[in-house]
Amino acid sequence: MPKTRTISIAQRKIGPGRPVYIIAEAGVNHNGDVSLAGRMISVARDAGADAVKFQAFNSQLIASRGAPLAPYQKRGVRSKRTQRTMLKGLELSRSDFEQLRKVCQESEIDFLASPFDMESLSLLLELGVPAIKIGSQELTDLPLLEGIARARVPALLSTGAATLGEIKEALGSLQSHKLRDIGLLHCVSAYPAPYEHSNLRAIATLESRFALPVGFSDHSPGLHIGASAVAAGALLLEKHFTLDRSLSGPDQALSLEPSELHSFVTMVRQVEAALGDGIKKPQPSEIEVRDAARKSLVTTRAVSKGERFTADMLTSKRPGTGLPPREMRRVIGRRARCDVPADTVLTPDMI
Repeated sequence: MPKTRTISIAQRKIGPGRPVYIIAEAGVNHNGDVSLAGRMISVARDAGADAVKFQAFNSQLIASRGAPLAPYQKRGVRSKRTQRTMLKGLELSRSDFEQLRKVCQESEIDFLASPFDMESLSLLLELGVPAIKIGSQELTDLPLLEGIARARVPALLSTGAATLGEIKEALGSLQSHKLRDIGLLHCVSAYPAPYEHSNLRAIATLESRFALPVGFSDHSPGLHIGASAVAAGALLLEKHFTLDRSLSGPDQALSLEPSELHSFVTMVRQVEAALGDGIKKPQPSEIEVRDAARKSLVTTRAVSKGERFTADMLTSKRPGTGLPPREMRRVIGRRARCDVPADTVLTPDMI
């Protein structure tokens, strides 16, 4: 199997053995208010996320006039509108993005965004984003993917609702101009995604098939599925967050609030640390317990100097600081180097 590639975003390396890259997905949860978006950057930074991600689009370019709302959008948007009218109220302007980019630089958190059209891609490239996140819905928009490929900017491709064949085709477009830094995100395009549809084993499938770093764009409720994805091999994580789930908006209901985002990042780092290096060996925290709870060879009676040890002179008792019971056969027949009192833990210098 080909070795999984390591890619770079800004100053970060993403790949096997590297820390999980955590993307706090602001998306459109700012409701078109740049001041709200700025506050979200602070929340993402304070939670410990590596990046905060927004969505860049022109509502006229991504939705036809009569495109209906998806069912989950109808649940989150308080007035029943078309996609175009809903998206119009969620747009950020060029100056908004320039401001947010600056805030991210000052906050020392990576600024990422998903472009939904060529005009928005051009804007993000002009802003100098360190990577482009490609939403699952754009996976089949090959002209957009080729535009990203021509720019040679690192790309993270989300794969919700996709087949392996569609992913291969999309990667072909991204690699058409020798774009090297490409990551994949396993994703379930449901809002929220049922736990039983998370299919975290697909992370390993994608890594094995494409030899690229694979992460998880998590739309499930709560914290634990996303954090569990780390144990399933995820090298990147993306999670929606909001300042307040009660706000109107299509993604608010499935998003984490600030304290939850902080808990999520903490949980991910704990799972990441818990994975270890895979080498089975005693851990430093086990040594004291091992010494106290394991057993050693202990004399059943006093043994005189020069006397040969026999089986009836020895038993196994705690602590485990002396010769282990597995040494019984080696000790039998050997002579005592000194007087050994009864009920004494046997050590090598006594034989």
